[in-house]
Amino acid sequence: MRLGFYPKLALTGIAKNKKTYIPYILTGIGMVMMFYIVTFLSKNEAVANMPGGTSVQGFLSMGIGVIGIFSTILLFYTNSFLIRRRKKEFGLYNILGMSKGNLSRVIIWESFIIAVTSIVLGLGCGVLFSKAAELFVSRILNSTVGFNFTVNKEALEMTLKWFGIIFILILLNSLYQIYKSKPVELMKSESVGEKPPKANWLLALVGIVLLGGAYYLAITIQDPVTAMILFFVAVIMVIVATYLLFIAGSVTFCRLLQKNKRYYYKTNHFISLSSMVYRMKRNGAGLASICILSTMVLVMISSTSCLYIGSEDMLRQRYPRNMILETNTVDTKYTDYLHQVIDEQLAAHRQTEENTIHYHYVSFSGIMEDNTIIFDESKLGPSVDFSKVWQVFIIPLDDYNQIMGTEETVAEGEALLYATKTNFKYDEITLDGIGTFRVKNAQKGFVANETDTMQIMPSLFMFVPDVTDALNSVNEMLAQMGEEERAYVHDYYGFDLACSEEEQTEIYNGIMDKITLEPIMEATGLSAEEVSEQNINVSFTCMAVYRDSFLSVNIGFFALGLILGLVFICGAVLIMYYKQIIEGYEDQSRFEILQKVGMTKKEIKKSINSQVLTVFFAPLIMSGIHMGFAFPLVSKMLMLFGLMNTRLLILVTLGSFGVFALFYILVYLATSRAYYGIVSENNLN
Repeated sequence: MRLGFYPKLALTGIAKNKKTYIPYILTGIGMVMMFYIVTFLSKNEAVANMPGGTSVQGFLSMGIGVIGIFSTILLFYTNSFLIRRRKKEFGLYNILGMSKGNLSRVIIWESFIIAVTSIVLGLGCGVLFSKAAELFVSRILNSTVGFNFTVNKEALEMTLKWFGIIFILILLNSLYQIYKSKPVELMKSESVGEKPPKANWLLALVGIVLLGGAYYLAITIQDPVTAMILFFVAVIMVIVATYLLFIAGSVTFCRLLQKNKRYYYKTNHFISLSSMVYRMKRNGAGLASICILSTMVLVMISSTSCLYIGSEDMLRQRYPRNMILETNTVDTKYTDYLHQVIDEQLAAHRQTEENTIHYHYVSFSGIMEDNTIIFDESKLGPSVDFSKVWQVFIIPLDDYNQIMGTEETVAEGEALLYATKTNFKYDEITLDGIGTFRVKNAQKGFVANETDTMQIMPSLFMFVPDVTDALNSVNEMLAQMGEEERAYVHDYYGFDLACSEEEQTEIYNGIMDKITLEPIMEATGLSAEEVSEQNINVSFTCMAVYRDSFLSVNIGFFALGLILGLVFICGAVLIMYYKQIIEGYEDQSRFEILQKVGMTKKEIKKSINSQVLTVFFAPLIMSGIHMGFAFPLVSKMLMLFGLMNTRLLILVTLGSFGVFALFYILVYLATSRAYYGIVSENNLN
């Protein structure tokens, strides 16, 4: 079958420009493949039937939109490099007699070939690797899956529609670029923008101020709730500041170096710095994009990896014992019956309690204003800052000493105290309506409870000789405020078991059958109305039962972080490659002229190394600085998920940066070969 004129011309154009087209096609294939795989996993019945699979699919569903939007931006961005590179060729065709209608046909055929190749091969790779992805998800969920191979029709349709629309929009944009340009403009497209850049002090200053403000927020915020609220504000500030600094600030910095005669008037610095001024002006946005993508990859991979690696620690924080019984009453009619049920079930399974903990507490929440916790929101006026909400646990000092193995004492008007998720920095604390207490710092590590670990708000644990006064004062205030709810003394009882999780689940189910409403009423002789009036609640949890649902959330974050991290890495690599290619063609003629005026090949190569290394590694250095300042903010946000292991976060963050830096260097070595290959054509051989 013979090809027509236009298809043949389109294929010839792609073949002659393979250095720019092949990476673009590979990117399209990769984005289509990732989109299909994520969509496939989010709609796969086998994944849904795995323990925790529904939660993982929920996170992956969010990833579909992120990958779709990022694919659109990335493909448009890289296509702009292609169009810029081909405009001169199209201008020549136009001068030789081809009309813009003829050029449009060539572009349509090129776009069609690229779109079909990207979508077909992308879907083929997606279908091929979808089973591997399914096995990976089953592995991290500690589940099993059959070896039957399936193709998800809905995922296929979504992928075809989304990327079909993307390539149509790219085609329309390419046609618009050609139609709006005159032949002379097309011929000169590669040299447009060569006016000497001016230092923009205002934009550079704005960038510094924004970045300084974002860094200040990151290192000064102590409250995890505030950290969560202001995180996205800080992210936007960093993104805007990074673009301003790479585009305007870098030019300003280069201009300052040029004024330093001792530095500037040296062979290496003179050439590299002169080129860098133009490089920053024209490609500052690309460098900023690499920096932002690198930072996003590092933040996502390090934080989600920490959540995954630290899952067992977080699970133990939430469930400090294998079995936990909690009631909002200390009435022995109930507690004795409940403990009897537990003893009977353990005896039936020939198990005994280990690491038993037992304490009472009174719990309530309030607004922290300086060192005062206010319960009545009306005292704060119309604007209440709910990011200052704290949970307060008042616990008998005897229970603290029994659990911690200490002999702490407190004087009258004094309380042993420590806070979770943040620090309490005052010497006194006032509980509105209860009293003021001098603070005596407690040891860290008092046993956590589910209420504290599940909430995003910080908690304050206070240990006093007796909780009765606090309970009465809180209930009196609630009555004055017209609230129907009441505070209670809670009974918290937990223990470990040495048996398997399967047997623990059996014991849990046996206990649950006997602590529902009817067995309790039968054992205590109370009616349903009496139980309702006393508002008695019983909570019994088993870590083995809730393990899958708990871990699935962290696994979902981890899977999403890996997938999006891989997508963003692809974007960063592609931008790096195209920068090297475009800059290589731009510098080819410059270095040819430098050779003609007397510069040796050795001097030119030395100048190239200085220039490329400085420009190429600026994003990596900047992303490392971003990560360093973002660490306090990220660590406080992870506290909201129950991750308290700061040492683990430090190690994972440093490891992630080290691995990424090594990968970055490898990408540099690979892409710089393309740059040297272009620059050295007929010049440095």
